[in-house]
Amino acid sequence: MVMRPKLAILVSFSGQGGVERMIANLSQSLAMAPIDLDILLIKAKGPHVAALPDNANVIHLRARHTATSIFEVARYLRREKPDALLAVKHRGIIAALQARTLARTSTPISGRLGTTVSAALASKSPRRRARWFSTMRRYYPKLHQLIAVSQGVADDVITITGMSDTQVTVVRNPTVTPAMLSNATLPVEHPWFAENAPPVVLGVGRLTEQKDFPTLLRAFSEVVTRRDARLIILGEGQLRETLLEQAQQLGIADKMALPGFAENPWAWMHRAAVFVLSSRWEGSPNTLTEALALGTPVVSTDCPSGPRELLSGGDIAPLVPMGDVAALSEAILSTLSNPPEAATLIHAVKDYHQDVSAGRYLDALGLAIDWPHRGQ
Repeated sequence: MVMRPKLAILVSFSGQGGVERMIANLSQSLAMAPIDLDILLIKAKGPHVAALPDNANVIHLRARHTATSIFEVARYLRREKPDALLAVKHRGIIAALQARTLARTSTPISGRLGTTVSAALASKSPRRRARWFSTMRRYYPKLHQLIAVSQGVADDVITITGMSDTQVTVVRNPTVTPAMLSNATLPVEHPWFAENAPPVVLGVGRLTEQKDFPTLLRAFSEVVTRRDARLIILGEGQLRETLLEQAQQLGIADKMALPGFAENPWAWMHRAAVFVLSSRWEGSPNTLTEALALGTPVVSTDCPSGPRELLSGGDIAPLVPMGDVAALSEAILSTLSNPPEAATLIHAVKDYHQDVSAGRYLDALGLAIDWPHRGQ
């Protein structure tokens, strides 16, 4: 009897973020493969916990923080001896490698990194950046593979750590799912999507510095001097009041709405005239990928990293410099007037479909199994 390989995923579900949703999507597909899947949860908060597959073995660790999970993970490695372990995010990677040392096992540990670290730390103190980079250089070369969500993330890791490019693999996020495509067809209860209403420009994301919605508001204020339109931004965050005040100052408060977090943002995307990503940095922007998968016209900043890869350097849709209000407003107006073919946008994200991504994760993790989706 051939034993099924066992894969463990070490992850913390701490909220409504894109990482949690991507790991839930990935787990759903991996649970259909001929493997045994253990999911080691450090935290189990947020709506995406419920999306973890029923046929996976979900293990709730007692530790409430990644740094304090090391002893439990070490005991798991000694007891279960998985054929591979995937650690999610920087702290998870460090904890998994330390746990393997403590367990004295030879488990191949791979890590998933979803952000461009140097860009994310650019505003932090030199001491903090140096400490973070030093930790990466010390630990990351011990990985079987570092799985990056975009080539930009991969290049950034290689620059920081000096790792060989053969040890860093790009696997696209499992962003596009049947459930997402189905949910996009559901109705949206908002008057701005009524028939014959002005076109809606849509942004989605946490209301934080990273997403740079202030630039989007300024660009939109220039758009409406030339044509009627509405702006909706889905998400919550610390800059809500700042954005509302800015809208008042720009004179667009009656044309801008902040409905908050939406459980089904895809239905809003599907009905938007243009989706705009105004970020200062990303790893691989899931919202931009989702909008493309729905055939919705997009405009994006050329931020590190992901948009340039998704949009083929601007051939698929406009890429504009970060923080450039004039360029962003012109790109929005141009896209409203001349939207691209939906089929072109949909084809651009074929590698981001759930099962395709899961197959490539199995490849990167070194699990040689016979599975129809593997490597497609």
